Amino acid sequence: MSRIGKMPIAVPSGVTVDLQDRHLKVKGPKGELELDVHPEMSLGFAKDDDKTLVVTRPSDEKEHRALHGLTRSLVANMVKGVSQGFSKNLEIVGVGYRAEKKGNGLTLHLGFSHTIDFPAPDGVTLDAPTQTTITISGPDKQSVGHTAAVIRSFRPPEPYKGKGIRYQGEQIRRKAGKTAGA
Repeated sequence: MSRIGKMPIAVPSGVTVDLQDRHLKVKGPKGELELDVHPEMSLGFAKDDDKTLVVTRPSDEKEHRALHGLTRSLVANMVKGVSQGFSKNLEIVGVGYRAEKKGNGLTLHLGFSHTIDFPAPDGVTLDAPTQTTITISGPDKQSVGHTAAVIRSFRPPEPYKGKGIRYQGEQIRRKAGKTAGA
């Protein structure tokens, strides 16, 4: 058995799960998410419990074992996302580098000759509590992580001075600069 796939998924109160054929719809206080379950995986409620979801697989083939854990993780992230939500924090390091909230998007000053206006994707909330921090939040874990990666890619941290946009707590591998010649 897959260690991840065999674990049941508890559905908290306030979250409704609608499963029709292979289409799963999860609705909660933070939003609504949908997923088409892989045709070879089966998803259903546990016996005599309508607040627990269980993912089962048809056989122990390698592909089925992989899909088992994947499907369970996707569904669990959907349930957690609509109930608690996901967030990622970014830090901006560098002289003159800053971020400002503009409408529902961000304006980034990153040392280029122009500013970068970044609109918020659907289902994602962008915030700049200070000029050097960015908070990305939303119910969909994949879109929150992808948005954070796109913003980070505008000015990834460089190894000599560490300037750029980094994830909160990310360790940047530093390099020694040139030593003065004789």
